[in-house]
Amino acid sequence: MNKIAIISDIHGNLEALKAVLKDAKDKDVDEIYCIGDIIAKGSHSIECLDLIRKNCKVVVAGNCDEYFAKEHENIETLPELEQKRIEYYKKILNEEQKEYLKKLPYSYEFYMSGSLIRLFHATPWQINKAVINQDSIQDKYKLFLGSENTVTKKTADIVIYGHIHHCYMDMIYNKTIINVGSVGNSYNVIRNEKKDSNVGEITKAFYVILEGELNKEEYSDTFSYQFIRVPYNVEKELETKPELEQEDYEYELRYGKYRNMKKVEDNFKRIGVDINF
Repeated sequence: MNKIAIISDIHGNLEALKAVLKDAKDKDVDEIYCIGDIIAKGSHSIECLDLIRKNCKVVVAGNCDEYFAKEHENIETLPELEQKRIEYYKKILNEEQKEYLKKLPYSYEFYMSGSLIRLFHATPWQINKAVINQDSIQDKYKLFLGSENTVTKKTADIVIYGHIHHCYMDMIYNKTIINVGSVGNSYNVIRNEKKDSNVGEITKAFYVILEGELNKEEYSDTFSYQFIRVPYNVEKELETKPELEQEDYEYELRYGKYRNMKKVEDNFKRIGVDINF
């Protein structure tokens, strides 16, 4: 049996990444796959990029990796904060690092214990599209379908993605959807001060371990997945202040809430869900 760790959305959080890498090693993981958003938000994007390149056998592109590695035209037409973010990552990333990020594949596929597993950051058709756990069956089913961005156009048995920063698992049509959550910027989007449990569970680093027979296409062997949450030193991570959006980033790390909960509420409203009942 093989153990594969799937990690996502590190977002420059070095302490969280180090904690997850140690935990994966302690659990005798054979390989680590990263499904994007290594950089942006936190203070340690370069250090995290170095660790990912050293420790991960597979890395696919996240929307932040793609966005801040590429060249931007007409930057003066963008909002001021967006201009500052682009200039900041243009400054700290060297040319070799930018080329590495630009060349990251959109998706990755492999078999484990008879299941075709497809990895991508957000969706097979768009790198920054959010599909959440409350979305329609129709939208969720599209996650299994191949596209011009995927390695093959086969319909996957299991899809694993990140981007939305909170983990969940669902099954439709005898297929499995897994979101691995976020290593460095974990939050829960359905929040209510009167109903919330211990916020400390949310502010840990999340990832998933798959266990089965790697590269086996016949259905026969046991297959399992484990959702892991790892404590890390949030305050130590915040000792180095982010150059941009400091208060928003600290708020997210300490409380496990997205900086713009109005945006979250609007996302749920579009599918007819009231999260503030």
